[in-house]
Formats: sequence, C-alpha cells, structure tokens
Amino acid sequence: MHDKIMTKPGASPRKRGQPFLRVKHGSAVVPIYKGRTRKWDYFTVAFHLNGKRIRRNFGTLEKAKAEAQIAAKRIQEGFSGTNDLTPVQRECYLAAEKMVAPFNMPPVSALDEYARCRQMLGEVPLMAVVQDFLRRTQGVTLGAKVPDLIDEFLAAKAQDHLSKSYLDQLSIAVRRLAKAFPGEIMAIKSGELDRWLRSLSGSPVTRNSVHRCIKVFLSFAKARGYLPPKETTAAELVPLAKEGQTKTEIFQPKEMRTLLEAATPDVLAFLAIGGFGGLRVAEIGRLDWSAVDLDRRIIMLRADQAKTASRRIVPISDNLTEWLRLLPRKGKVTPNPKTSIAATDLAKKLGIQWRHNGLRHSYISYRIAEIKDAAKVALEAGNSPDIIFKHYRELVTEQDAREWFSITPAAGWSPPESKRRRYVPRTSARKSIVDTIIG
Repeated sequence: MHDKIMTKPGASPRKRGQPFLRVKHGSAVVPIYKGRTRKWDYFTVAFHLNGKRIRRNFGTLEKAKAEAQIAAKRIQEGFSGTNDLTPVQRECYLAAEKMVAPFNMPPVSALDEYARCRQMLGEVPLMAVVQDFLRRTQGVTLGAKVPDLIDEFLAAKAQDHLSKSYLDQLSIAVRRLAKAFPGEIMAIKSGELDRWLRSLSGSPVTRNSVHRCIKVFLSFAKARGYLPPKETTAAELVPLAKEGQTKTEIFQPKEMRTLLEAATPDVLAFLAIGGFGGLRVAEIGRLDWSAVDLDRRIIMLRADQAKTASRRIVPISDNLTEWLRLLPRKGKVTPNPKTSIAATDLAKKLGIQWRHNGLRHSYISYRIAEIKDAAKVALEAGNSPDIIFKHYRELVTEQDAREWFSITPAAGWSPPESKRRRYVPRTSARKSIVDTIIG
C-alpha cells in the first residue's frame, strides 16, 4: 500500500468547486481545494472520518499535502482489520465509485449530497423533484442575474419607440430592483418582492408605478427565456396597493377663458389642445403642427408620440378649431420645452389655482358629460373605459359641458405677443450666428 498525489497532466482549468488535487492512500482519497482571500492563497483539506465531515485550512500546499496524507492513511486504516469490507460491500463500493467517476467526485461526497437532499425533501422523492425542475426550466437560461439583464431590457424597450419619460421610469424602477435583488432572477420570490415594494417611500400610487414597471421587466425576462414560460412571475402574484379615491381636479369654464385670453401664442396652443383635445403634457410636447389637420378636424398622434405607444386620432372640436386658426401653424406646437411651466406661471399671475393634469382631466370630464359614451372618450383620450368611469363620470353636468366647449375667442381678438425672448433650439441658434458672421 503506498501514497501518491493524483493530478491529471494537461487537464483543462478546474471548474469552480472542484478539488485542486487529490491525495490517495490505498483506496482512500482526500481532496485538497484551493481558495484565495484578499492577496493570499489558502488550501483546504476536506474528508469524512468516523461519520463526521472535517475541513482544515493551510497557508501552504506542502502542509495541506502532509495533512491529506495523514488523513488518507487514517481513513484507509479504518477500512482494514475489523472494519474491512466484505466482498459484497467492496463490490458495491467499486460500483458506486464507477457511477460517480464522470462527475469527478468521491463516492462519499455523492452520498453526502444525496443524504442532505433527502433530508431537505422529507418524504418527497428526489427524482420527482429533479424531473419537475427540468420540466419547469426546459429552454430557460439558468443563472441569469437581475443586473445583467437591465441593459438588454432597456435596449429592447427603446426599439419599441416608447417615450423617453417612460423609458426613464422603467430604468429607475429596474435599477432599484437590481440593487435590492442582485442575485439570479429566478430566485425572486413574490413574498420578498411584496415586502420590498412595501418598504419603498412614497404614496400607494408611486408604489404601484414601480410595481407595474417590475411587471414589465419580469414579463420581458420570461419572453427572453430567463424565467419559466408557463409560470406566473413574482410581480404578477403581488397585488397592487389600494390607492383609494383620488380627487380629479378640473378647471371651470370661466377660469379657462381667462387663461386663454391672457396667453401668448405658444402657451395658447398648449392650453387649447390640452383643454379641448385632452392630450397629455408630454404628448403636446412631441406634437408637430403637421399632425393637426383643421380641415378634417383631427389630430393624428403617431405611436412614438403617444404614451401608450399606439396611434391615436383625436377629434378637434369647433371651439378648438377657432383658437388654433389664430396661431401660426409651423414646426413644433410647443417649441419651448418649458411651455408647461409658463402656463403654470400665467395661472399664478392671474390668481387661478393650477391643477395637476387639470387640462386633460377637464377635457375628459366635460367630454363624457357631453356625449355620454365612455368607450368613445376612452379611445379619444388613450385610456380605458374603466378609468373613465372610475375618475371622470358625473363630475360635471351636461350644461357645464356645453359651456366648456363653447369657449371661443371674441370677435377680432388675437393673442398678445410674448414679451419674453422666443425660445430657439441650441443648434438653430448656433447656425444663425454662423450665418450672420458669414453674411
């Protein structure tokens, strides 16, 4: 019986968790593992003796080899004498050693792993669990971590031509998720996600906004094969927070007329299209006059201009037509990106309380009172009929609606000129300066 150190010449780099080398004494094999802490390597001798697993660390390979040789000798001595294997037992051991040979691990390690799995599973057969896992994860890319999927997710959504504001919202939400769950995406559990969402600061509305973004992200991961395709994602299992009844604030017809008659051309377009067309602030900011067809009485929002990334046709009412005919209709409807701030400042100057999203809320409220068709109003506004019923129905009377859509400019009236310097995009301003110098 002799000692020897087993290594495989020309072997490929060892896999993570595999022994660095093995020390053998007779039929007893003791593995040595190599690790690193900060700047130093260390070596771990791991073996089973008398039913106990023993691990010892050494700073040098020579000391680890010496300990492994002693351990292998002690293990081998346990195999001999009164404890020697019977022929049948030895045949079983050799058969077991042959079974685990493809996995490059000693039989005792395989048995230890099997015993721990059975202990965790209880009465559930290990094979049934393995088969179920393979069924669930068939075609799934295992090991994908949340931070590694963010760039792929945002790039795909950018290709869908979503608005920049929505892309920013998605980016913030998924990066917060990656910070809280930096591990594998399959390891995210609904209970843990629910607790994390509840820990976020802000109102239930804010929490639900983050929740919806996470749903989009996990659905993307499922579609790309990072999550089981037939299983509900963790975000889908978590219910949305109860937001309660939110107050929908609108402008009164008298307030709207006062605002319009005091507005300069750029602010007038913003107020009129928002209040009589129901477009969102961001949608007005992306709108060109080429999309405003006064002859056909429609505003055509492209998919990349609408929040929902779907094409939408908005009708132009009679009174909106009269306000828009007073304006020069060329280029962007609101070339100044701070037009919404200018409208807020104007309301403050006139002593009118500015309502958040008040123009859009006003349009939907008066429109549903006028035509009493939630489905049609939802189509025009880019909402769902459920939202229309929940937030806008019966806020105003039919008489209020007639008054709202009869707000028109007085005969001979024209919008006052802006006293502020007209906003010029940065590139255009530079070009005009160069043209002046050359001229």
